[in-house]
Amino acid sequence: MLRALSSEIRECYRHAEECKRRAESSVEPTRTDFLEMERRWLFLAHSYEFTERLTDFSRPARRPAHK
Repeated sequence: MLRALSSEIRECYRHAEECKRRAESSVEPTRTDFLEMERRWLFLAHSYEFTERLTDFSRPARRPAHK
C-alpha cells in the first residue's frame, strides 16, 4: 500500500535534490562533496522509510489480545 511521505522523508529528498543540483553546477572537489551529501540525505530518507514500514508492520502485533 502506498502512503504519503512523512515531512521528514520529504525534507531529506528535498535536501538530496538540492545537493545533486549543486553538484551538477560545481567543479571538483566541491562536486564530490555535494554528491556525498546527496548520498547521505538519501540514506537518511531510506532509513526513515524503513522505520515507518517496520512500525506499520509491527503495529498489529502490539495490540492487546481480546479475551
